[in-house]
Amino acid sequence: MKHIIIIFGIIIAGLFSSCQEVSADFLEAPAKSTLDESVIFSTPGLARGAVDGILEPMGQTNSYRGRFIPFYGFNTDTEWNYSSDEVGSSQGELMIYDAKPNNSQMNSTNNAWAMMYLGIERANICIRGLRTFGSPEPDTELGQLLGEALTLRAIYYADLMKAWGDVPARFEPINSETIYLEKSSRDIIYKQIIQDLEEASTLVAWPNENATTTSVEKINKAFVKAFRARLALVASGYQQYPDGVRRSNDSDLSVENMYRIALDECRSVINSGTVHLESSFEALWKSYNEENVTAGRESLWEIPFADGRGRVLFSFAVRHRSVDQYTGQARGGIAGPLPTVFYDYDQTDTRRDITCVPYQWGTAVNGISQQELVGSDTWYFGKYRYEWMTRFVTSTNDDGVNKMYMRYAEVLLMAAEAANELEGPAAAAPYLKELRGRAFDPSVRAEKVDNYVNALTNKQDMFNAIVNEHKFEFTGEIERKQALIRWNLLKTNLDEAKAKMINFRNRTGEYADVPTTLYYKYKGDNESLDIYGLNRGENVDPGVEYSAFGWNSLTDDQINSIYKVGVNPDERQFWPIWQVFIDGSNGKLFNDYGY
Repeated sequence: MKHIIIIFGIIIAGLFSSCQEVSADFLEAPAKSTLDESVIFSTPGLARGAVDGILEPMGQTNSYRGRFIPFYGFNTDTEWNYSSDEVGSSQGELMIYDAKPNNSQMNSTNNAWAMMYLGIERANICIRGLRTFGSPEPDTELGQLLGEALTLRAIYYADLMKAWGDVPARFEPINSETIYLEKSSRDIIYKQIIQDLEEASTLVAWPNENATTTSVEKINKAFVKAFRARLALVASGYQQYPDGVRRSNDSDLSVENMYRIALDECRSVINSGTVHLESSFEALWKSYNEENVTAGRESLWEIPFADGRGRVLFSFAVRHRSVDQYTGQARGGIAGPLPTVFYDYDQTDTRRDITCVPYQWGTAVNGISQQELVGSDTWYFGKYRYEWMTRFVTSTNDDGVNKMYMRYAEVLLMAAEAANELEGPAAAAPYLKELRGRAFDPSVRAEKVDNYVNALTNKQDMFNAIVNEHKFEFTGEIERKQALIRWNLLKTNLDEAKAKMINFRNRTGEYADVPTTLYYKYKGDNESLDIYGLNRGENVDPGVEYSAFGWNSLTDDQINSIYKVGVNPDERQFWPIWQVFIDGSNGKLFNDYGY
């Protein structure tokens, strides 16, 4: 069973005086050491403990664990959070593009913003120490550690800018003159971390090239290069600046420059042969839920949580209404796919039934629960399933399953996008075919993959296909919002999603042939549903052995909760900086974007 133990042996100053104590559930550590940095960062074993400590803030309750992972990334044209239509909900306003600086879920000194900067401070100390006192060369332990520290710092900054736009830039440890900093242009930060990742890629090993990189809980070269490609696309993409939604004005971050970096890095990962797609979409997600962290497969890097930390399944798994044969916690299901997403897939696409689940696990009787149909307004992310775990979760509020931060499928899709932009659709086609090919049975691949992709003969058609493929591949992985922003499609696609849900509710337009009644019976295991009526055109009663279930329950309030009525999502692409950090900034921080 995977388990991460993070040990750090240096005193690291927190960004804020109220930084929280390290939780014993996540961290097992001796008393903080007074060892000199010159000893720590010249000794691989001690330096390893310090670098691993950079990750620890992610496991704090109000950090990635309980706030950033569950709440960032909603709502999109494929996903919504089920608090969205709750009037006055502090969680809901985070999803509907109406967050306030004093939001009660987020406005605390130990929230994700503070924990990200605590991680950055730890990274800065490690980077300075390794450069000053170590010999961090390629193919050495200290070199691997420097590459990891640079990459982890880049992850924190990437997520800060994803959520808040322009933020303070700290690339050296805090001193008395730099306690309070103003926001920096995100362009400066993007250029720095893209440069840092170029250096890191020369220092860390490929997956399975050494003992450290045999697990996706450690940084490897394939991830570093893929992450650099992602950041290059984001940095050159559209996003909201204080003066409006636009691309960067910095010529270094031009589409030509950044897409070339992205394409080169993706091709480097692809040509390395060190990672690959899993054999099937179902195999990928079963392996993930089984907590297989072996490197060299599809997962590139995962945020590592110990068994008693992390809330990925707790938040996003198929809902379990009680403790039952599969889980010791009655959780899951705070969010799910939009009701239309299932019907946007080709019916033969094997990703559909893995991604979109129309049932929950009901209240257990004698410890055993059964699947139960839910309304057409409630779907669950089938990528996350307690019933696919090999470990029985006993914690009441954490599941311990890692967050898969990036996987190889994204490398193929980024390669297709960058190749299409720079070299045209013919250059993009092989990457799209490889990704799409896994989704379809060999018997239909000639039509659904080869013919489909070969028909994409101009850049716009290929781009539109890539946008759609991203939806089919990544729904439920909370990657869509940033992608829509950088494509300048956020409000456009959210409005389209609203219109599609109206058609779905009324069974008009593209959803005219979707049934309004489902029929179900239980399979031989007496817990799994056999469902008829989900597919388009299945409108005939299948017989007396099936029970009928009315299935048309979408309301105007739900449809409009994609984003708040009267709000323009393109003017609310980022969360506000929380009030506690503004108040504690000595007048340096303020909110843009009309907050």
